Parts: sequence; C-alpha cells; structure tokens
Amino acid sequence: MKAILYTGAGDTSVITLGEAPTPEPGPRQVRIRVRASALNRADILQRRGRYPTPPGWPANIPGLEYAGEIETLGAGATRWKLGDRVMGLVGGGAHAEFVVVHEDETMASPAGMSLTDAAAIPEVFLTAWDALVTRGRMQPGERVLIHAVGSGIGTAAIQLIKRLGGTSVGTSRSSDKLASATALGLDEAIDTSTGGFADRLSAPVHVVLDVLGGPAFADNLAVLAPRGRLVMLGFLQGPQAEVSLQPILSKRLEVIGTTMRVRSLEERIPLVREFSERVVPWFSTGMRPIIAAVYPFTAIAEAHAVMERDENFGKIELAW
Repeated sequence: MKAILYTGAGDTSVITLGEAPTPEPGPRQVRIRVRASALNRADILQRRGRYPTPPGWPANIPGLEYAGEIETLGAGATRWKLGDRVMGLVGGGAHAEFVVVHEDETMASPAGMSLTDAAAIPEVFLTAWDALVTRGRMQPGERVLIHAVGSGIGTAAIQLIKRLGGTSVGTSRSSDKLASATALGLDEAIDTSTGGFADRLSAPVHVVLDVLGGPAFADNLAVLAPRGRLVMLGFLQGPQAEVSLQPILSKRLEVIGTTMRVRSLEERIPLVREFSERVVPWFSTGMRPIIAAVYPFTAIAEAHAVMERDENFGKIELAW
C-alpha cells in the first residue's frame, strides 16, 4: 500500500511517500480503506523525534485519524458490513491507504457528510468531548477557557460548549482567528498578541482547556473559580513552570492531565461508544468540523509547513 513514511527525525525532508506492507486484520478487527486523514500537532512532534508512536502501532507511519470504508473483516468481526463508511482515531498509521482497528473502536461516519469532512472529526472532537465532559465534568452554565481557540480542538470545543449549555472564552494571538471563532459561536475573545489573559477575563472560569503548558500554568490557576478544573492537553510553550501551588489548595482546584494517543483499547472503546451515541447525531443538526485546507497526500510536506507556521484556523486535511 501507499503510505507516508518518516525516514528519520528532522524537518520536512524526512517525509516521503512510499510503500509499506498492507496490514492484515486479526480476530474482531477490520481493515479500512482510508480515503482521508488529517494532520495533527502530534504528527509534527513525531517527525521531529519528540513523540514516539505507542507500542502496537506503526513506528514510521504517522497519522492519528481516518475516514473511509470497511474493506476486509477479520475472523469474528460482525459489527460492520463491507463498504460501511466509518471514521476513527488510532495511535498511528492513518497516513496510509489502509489501517486495521478493532471493530468496536471505529464509528459510523455522519450521514450525508463527505469522508474528507468526517476525517476532521475524531481527534479534535473526541479529545474536546473527553476533556470537557469526562475529565473536566463541565456542567450547564459554566464558563470554559479555551487556549489556542483557532486550533482544531478549539473549534470543536466552542461548538460542544454551546451544545452543553456553557459559555466559551478563547485566547489567540491572531485577531483574524478570534474573529472566525466568534463567528463560530465563541462568547468571549481575548487577543494575547499584546499581553496576557489573566487580567482580561470578564469573570473567573470553571474549566480551562490548556495546550500551552508551563508559561500559562500560574495564570490558569489564577483565573479558575473555586473548585475549578484545569485540563492539560499539551505543552506548546514548554513543560516547565515555577509557580505557587497555593491556589490549588485555597480554591480546591483540580489539575488533570490527559492524552488520547496512549490509551488502551479498553479505554478507547467506552469513549467511542459514548461519543457515537451522544455526539455524532449533532453533526446532523448543525455541528460541523472546521476545515482550513485540504491537501493531497503528495503535498503533505506543504501541509506540515503550514501547520508549523500556525496559519490554519481549524483542521488541515489530507486526502488520497
């Protein structure tokens, strides 16, 4: 099969379009003909040698999400039929023509949606849902601060918070991204190109979705209301912080770390089931993935460059 391969760790010169063995499904697994995938920050970090693939997934083929059709059924796989349109999240290997997964960790693609659009859903919407609901325990009426609100996770979180009855607050260094986020439904926008965010919120927040890391840690604690939850999803600005921990005790705060990629099958299946039942129907009633651009896999190096320059609002998609 055709696949995107990393020949080493480094800049975009290590990316190549080559051939790899077509994976064979085992018991209760399915092989999916991938029609589209997406580029994520994890793919950039993996290319740089800073985010290795979890055990059990291809070490040199990136890609965390896919949309396509069921092409082959493994022994005992009965949930899907050949040709069913599905989407899902994997630990790696989705930047290829085929991917193999357990039948219970893939989801039906939303009815009437193109597979290119469907491929923009799994990573960001599953991550945002898990961070808001499972980890952050968001309740109706609560305020949620979203850092890097123009990202895929940010655009997903804005829409989920609205559906869950909350108020969204977003930060970005780009006024254009904040304008686009506001048009999408963001309730309060904070431009951090000229300063911090802590003293510019209209009121404390109950949940923070943080991808910035160490430099934002103290201010995240400062803006949380009593019993607030800080959900940490990444460290774009670095993992180191030197701060007073006093607010954690005095305000009874929770600091919650989470990542999707390293989760076991036993963790992924219940999340996929809940998401399929509760969230996927919303894509038929107005919720949608926000796509910045679609590149053919032959132009994947260009897609990497665009993401590294932080030019995109929403998802960067890849299609065969």
